[in-house]
Amino acid sequence: MRIMTERAQKIWEAFCGELAQKPTDDMREALATAIREISEDLYGDVGSFHTPEEQERFSIADDLCELADELDKLEELK
Repeated sequence: MRIMTERAQKIWEAFCGELAQKPTDDMREALATAIREISEDLYGDVGSFHTPEEQERFSIADDLCELADELDKLEELK
């Protein structure tokens, strides 16, 4: 979990580095929501994961959801 928290922090810092204004909690929440949307697209309509490709998509989607959760928790760490 610590690795994912560190990754979330790095992604948030990279995101903030591209902003033309001071980052807000709303922006962090929006980033987490966008990542969850990408994850949902990867889950798709697949009901079972029989092929290696489907299993890989599921694994990536899970990792993205975990990353989004960690982004949500970043404020709690401060």
